[in-house]
Amino acid sequence: MTDARTADSTTVPTKYWHDVGDGRIQCDLCPRHCRMREGQRGLCYVRQHLDGQIKLVSYGRSSGFCVDPIEKKPLNHFYPGSSVLSFGTAGCNLACKFCQNWDMTKAREMDVLADAASPARLAEVAGGLGCKSIAFTYNDPVIFLEYAVDVAAACREQGVKTVAVTAGYIDPEPRREFFAAIDAANVDLKAFTDEFYYKTCGGHLEPVLETLQYIRHETDTWLELTTLLIPGQNDSSAELERMTAWVAEHLGPDVPMHFTAFHPDWKMRDVSPTPAATLTRARRIAIANGIHYAYTGNVHDADGGSTWCKDCGALLIERDWYQLGRWGLDDAGRCQACASAVAGCFDAEPEYFGAHRMPVRIGAS
Repeated sequence: MTDARTADSTTVPTKYWHDVGDGRIQCDLCPRHCRMREGQRGLCYVRQHLDGQIKLVSYGRSSGFCVDPIEKKPLNHFYPGSSVLSFGTAGCNLACKFCQNWDMTKAREMDVLADAASPARLAEVAGGLGCKSIAFTYNDPVIFLEYAVDVAAACREQGVKTVAVTAGYIDPEPRREFFAAIDAANVDLKAFTDEFYYKTCGGHLEPVLETLQYIRHETDTWLELTTLLIPGQNDSSAELERMTAWVAEHLGPDVPMHFTAFHPDWKMRDVSPTPAATLTRARRIAIANGIHYAYTGNVHDADGGSTWCKDCGALLIERDWYQLGRWGLDDAGRCQACASAVAGCFDAEPEYFGAHRMPVRIGAS
């Protein structure tokens, strides 16, 4: 942590910006490249032009803390059954019309950030609660990169892992710093057309694909993908064929894919919920295109939520919602039936945190 980033400061300098010479400075954190005059904020709302530089104005503040099962992130191959201390802040650098956490991501008042905690305090609390990891979630952590990186450093000192739930909308230079600090990431691959990204999310597809390839091939960060399937928007068989084939070719067959159900929210309340059959179809397409681990989510589907051996078809990790059942891995993380290796990060014995969630209040000390 730099001298400027003290435990009790909520506004800290950042380094990803440059002066464009007309009274504005450009934020270089993400592909939006917001140009701001003194006092203006970027679309993310938490990065602001102050005193001739871009500052993060939400450092050390959160919209709340909760202990969750790791499967809720969703991560199915990163210490299954373990608990994770989850939190987010305010704002986001995309503008998804279907956002399920719009009350936080679209917040324009800092009083949504009711809780405060230093990085060291977060690591201490996570360890004390028996959490295997801390997750930056609810809103996209790339917008509070400086806080996330400091929390990750404190966690590593305490043996606690860090997880990023992100859309992957970040520029190359900050991307290197961010993912060097992160142990596992679930990236929202929101669709496989630039039209969807532009019209529905206010962004573009290509930077996300670049981030995915960077994480997979140039970092040690464990990677899983999630696509929220919205009826009539991004759920056609043709698009799912292209998406899953691209993942298999460019990321490899061992990257798990989660296909989850949409529920009407924010600016898309007139769209019907996703039928369970759509998720099953997406899972089958992924498997047919060579993806070894494809899952359904936000629906009750024990088969689609469980992990199966890619070689012999044996049940490896049984899941009913977020509750683990049968465990079919040996101490080395291989299939007990055929000794086939299973991609992921596993303990010799799983934890069984279960499906409950536990809100937590954390003091700033």
